[in-house]
Amino acid sequence: MTDEFTIRTRRAARESLIRIAPGGLAGAGAFARRLSGARRVAVVSDAAVVRLHAPPLVRSLERAGFGCSLIVVPRGERAKRPAVLSRLWGQLAVAGIQRHDLVVALGGGVTGDLAGFAAATWLRGVDWIGVPTTLLAQVDSSVGGKTAIDLDAGKNLAGAFHPPLGVLVDPETLRTLPVRQRRAGLAEVVKTGMAVDAALFTWLEREAAAVAAGEAGALAGAVARSLRAKARIVHRDERDSGPRTALNFGHTLGHALEAARGYRGPLHGEAVAVGMRVAAALSVRCAALDPGARERLDDLLDRFRLPRRMSPTPVARLFERMEHDKKGDASGVRWVLTPRVGHASVPRLIPRRIVRAALLEAGARG
Repeated sequence: MTDEFTIRTRRAARESLIRIAPGGLAGAGAFARRLSGARRVAVVSDAAVVRLHAPPLVRSLERAGFGCSLIVVPRGERAKRPAVLSRLWGQLAVAGIQRHDLVVALGGGVTGDLAGFAAATWLRGVDWIGVPTTLLAQVDSSVGGKTAIDLDAGKNLAGAFHPPLGVLVDPETLRTLPVRQRRAGLAEVVKTGMAVDAALFTWLEREAAAVAAGEAGALAGAVARSLRAKARIVHRDERDSGPRTALNFGHTLGHALEAARGYRGPLHGEAVAVGMRVAAALSVRCAALDPGARERLDDLLDRFRLPRRMSPTPVARLFERMEHDKKGDASGVRWVLTPRVGHASVPRLIPRRIVRAALLEAGARG
């Protein structure tokens, strides 16, 4: 079943068309032509995704009259580096991408971040379309216009808000996704429910068995519900300065854990799952969350076989990363907490001693 809706961003003065369509890769050309009068398209992807998904996408774009260039970038977080971005700019030049042409990001969240930022900065900004192929990207990072690369000082420190013209979600691409990555992607669905959409959280509890098993209809439902929830938040807060910060629930620790492990440890969703468990524990202590709600979160994450604890990681290293990533200070770190399911707040400063205790309980090393 096809689902389609629009996100209107007031400050950016544009709309992003979201289309969720099984088999949608074969219709990518018509989707792009509907949104853009471009003559040329640069498709940015990594080698693994190119093998799996690029042929039908490129054929469709060419049938729609676009001249296509395929640009292959590294796989994984190492792609989000200044050197890779610089090479990508050069490849856009070779491809002849002009001001009214188009960039298409085909792949996971890393590719979307990199290609979206390249589009934001090439010729002072060209249009782009996201075609996310991982569950994590489909339910979260593809929507909202956040684009960025990593620096030595931290993750996502150089970036821009540059909403895509459209996002084409083909749930059938999830068939090629490894089970571990699919489970990790479910962490972001849980996060959206816990942070901003209680109805989504309840739906997940009811459909957990089908979702965990990777049933196509259940996954498509999870994607559609998550995207609609995020669309409502992005419409209210495009620049992540108010209600949208609630969607960082679990990410204060999640990002820090990824960085502390050199991006060679847990997957992003796995790190966020641990981060959510700690955020829920802090919410019980500091935001009056009912302990039963914390148990519901733990149970749902358990059903998706997401980690309960982190690998032993020095507390000092986690604090260093958290303070940089979330603008903490010597007295504490800012955390998104929630007083009840679906109602997370803007970040608040939590004393270091309280955070330290929660980190140790979650497996950090003192």
